[in-house]
Amino acid sequence: MKIEDEIRSSVSLKLATKVVLNVLHTQNIINEKFNIVLKPYDLSGEQYNVLRILRGQKGNPANMNMIQERMVAKTSNTTRLVDKLLLKELVTRNVCTENRRKIEVTITHKGLQALTELDPKVIEHENYFCSNLNAEELEQLNTLLEKYRNQQIQ
Repeated sequence: MKIEDEIRSSVSLKLATKVVLNVLHTQNIINEKFNIVLKPYDLSGEQYNVLRILRGQKGNPANMNMIQERMVAKTSNTTRLVDKLLLKELVTRNVCTENRRKIEVTITHKGLQALTELDPKVIEHENYFCSNLNAEELEQLNTLLEKYRNQQIQ
């Protein structure tokens, strides 16, 4: 369905406007479906992202700055996210022994277990949105999105 039909627009939209609306609308749909996947685990997409980052550390702690830098949504409040994950016992937080101003975060066994259960559901979610595109189209879409996103403002 065209974006004009999706948003029930009665006016003609400029091409740049259509592209931005398409990207935003698609992001919202993907996020809504992803939140359904995460809901039984009482996780937000941002909390899931933190857990994935920490799992990638392979048992090594990560500091708050490193987590923030690797977040998909850079505007997320990393401290608040980690606090919520602490309450759920999915991560631990400790003061760095070499630099007491630095906080180190590590994923717990419970956090790893949650990700292990979520992995096939996340793969199914990703495959669902890719199912009507072939491999070549997916490569092209990925290339175009990267090109679109990496436009430098001058």
